[in-house]
Amino acid sequence: MTNKITIHLAMLAFLVTMPVFASKVSIPTPRKNEPIQPIPLGVEAHTAKVELGKMLFFDPRLSKSGFISCNSCHNLATGGSDNLPTSIGHKWQLGPINSPTVLNARFNLAQFWDGRAKDLKEQAGGPIENPKEMASNHELTDEVLSSISQYVELFRDIYGDDDIDIEEIKDAIAAFEDTLITPNSRFDLWLKGHDEALTAKELEGYQLFKNKGCVGCHNGVAVGGNSFQKLGIVKPYPNDKILGRFNVTGKESDKMVFKVPTLRNIELTAPYFHDARTWDLAEAVKLMGEYELGQDISDEEADKIVAFLKTLTGEQPRIVYPVLPPSTAATPKPDRS
Repeated sequence: MTNKITIHLAMLAFLVTMPVFASKVSIPTPRKNEPIQPIPLGVEAHTAKVELGKMLFFDPRLSKSGFISCNSCHNLATGGSDNLPTSIGHKWQLGPINSPTVLNARFNLAQFWDGRAKDLKEQAGGPIENPKEMASNHELTDEVLSSISQYVELFRDIYGDDDIDIEEIKDAIAAFEDTLITPNSRFDLWLKGHDEALTAKELEGYQLFKNKGCVGCHNGVAVGGNSFQKLGIVKPYPNDKILGRFNVTGKESDKMVFKVPTLRNIELTAPYFHDARTWDLAEAVKLMGEYELGQDISDEEADKIVAFLKTLTGEQPRIVYPVLPPSTAATPKPDRS
């Protein structure tokens, strides 16, 4: 054994002293002045708070029925949405609008289609007390979590007291959602200088995307989400029942104005538009050309643009499903009424 060790060490010393004749390695040069920027590889996060937020995100006890969780409408296995025209809420009620993805939501200028929540924390409280969604209320949610000793300990460790309140609940959920980013899409790799990341057809699609004017609204890190725009700029949109920003501001000019949706992971989040008008991404592209740009986008052009859009699918969050702490005798029982 001694001889073998000596031989290995001698060989290692020889290898270390050998001259290195490495070939030149080409370092990719990031592309500048593009209207889209790559998603960062990570975000700063409070680890314990994120883990607590993940538990709450998956905990159906935040709902009145004990059946619906945040993940029900923002399914992390299906692009951060539920792939339904409108979400199914308490007592099988249908929501009024298509559920937007929670992935990369940290890059949005506001939350919800109409932007009524300024950030993820404010958004997190809305579905809990919405009678068509989770149908609970903030006081009951506080009571449920306060009855579970393991939750009390976790909140105490993070927030410093035994009194669980809705502000802490929203803060923890938002901390988790803040980490749900999808970096390293093929398009991001191309932006970072990896020419081989995209095909000729995908590059043609991106050029069309720019030339047609799509980047006027779909730009930045999230390829959208950073502005409010009127739906039906050139031609009135056929569904004017959902009024968008008007419901928040009361301004006539805000009728049919919505937060521009992100196009990140768009191939995973059908159906499309706030009213789920189409399940077909190529049709969605053509509809945008018609109503927003006043352009007739051909089938061939739509096919190339869709090829580009599919390169925006990034690395999906790898979530280990949390094991939730058990209820106690003091935990309010589910109510399906």
